[in-house]
Amino acid sequence: MPIKIQSELPAYEELISENIFVMTMDRASTQNIRPIRIAILNLMPTKIETETQLLRLLGNSPLQVDIELMQVASHVHKNTPQEHLTNFYKTFSELKDEYFDGMIITGAPVEKLPFEEVDYWEELCDIMEWSKTHVFSTLHICWGAQAGLYYHYGIPKYEFDEKLSGVYKHKVTEVFHPLMRGFDDRFLIPHSRYTGVHRSDIRKHKELIILASSTLAGAAIIASRDFRRVFILGHAEYDRNTLANEYFRDLKRGLRPEIPYNYFPADDTSALPPITWRSNATLFYTNWLNNVYQETPYKLEDIKNLSLIHISEPTRPLYISYAVFCLK
Repeated sequence: MPIKIQSELPAYEELISENIFVMTMDRASTQNIRPIRIAILNLMPTKIETETQLLRLLGNSPLQVDIELMQVASHVHKNTPQEHLTNFYKTFSELKDEYFDGMIITGAPVEKLPFEEVDYWEELCDIMEWSKTHVFSTLHICWGAQAGLYYHYGIPKYEFDEKLSGVYKHKVTEVFHPLMRGFDDRFLIPHSRYTGVHRSDIRKHKELIILASSTLAGAAIIASRDFRRVFILGHAEYDRNTLANEYFRDLKRGLRPEIPYNYFPADDTSALPPITWRSNATLFYTNWLNNVYQETPYKLEDIKNLSLIHISEPTRPLYISYAVFCLK
């Protein structure tokens, strides 16, 4: 949440230049307050586990967040009880007339398939197109990030020789970006994927910024300059044992996986893995929620007007409030 101070205070300009959440007395006195609405498009087969992981992070905030869980209708969900889906999930057709401050599109275990061969690809494209006019900021995770980069910008994915699995060190490359507020220069995020994107392809698009990157795992956090689309290639939401469960599952399938990198103590698969990424994950999701909260129009239906305005590239380090400027 922002701090409320007088604009004449000497610290004001410096805090603004660092993108610290600062609000003037005048704006605070006129700001409208309401809960924020977040839709979660859960594409993971282990839906209950994934929704719990995400809700844990979204709930660690003073903001009131209203959640809608969404599923694709063009796929048969075999690993989640139908009763759970019926009671708690809605389809795109049920939500397409609504507006949201934010949306999360999760990963999915379909990385080795060409995007167009995924059975729900057409429906996912419809949802991503709809998000342009009905969602202020969409956060794409892992395969969902690769799908979003491909759909919105034509950026391809590349298959690895071996699965990228483990907890990797990352470097913040845009220290003044609002999503990276409070991050240390180096931080950890788990990855679990067979494919990735190339930095060179991302850099061809001036509307995209690489916010964090890893020597071993590549570009990890990417955002559009207007904050409407955010992409995280890793799984910051993972629990302590998620990578272990995936590793032992693959062993049972006879896949001979590599031991997840930098995860088990001394690579002892019988040892309890330490959680070394939870604080970073919490900070990232809190930053995303706070920025969504501050930038989304108070009247959600006004989101549809934002896509009609051309947004020029901002100069670093200042990332302006696009929602406010576009609606004037």
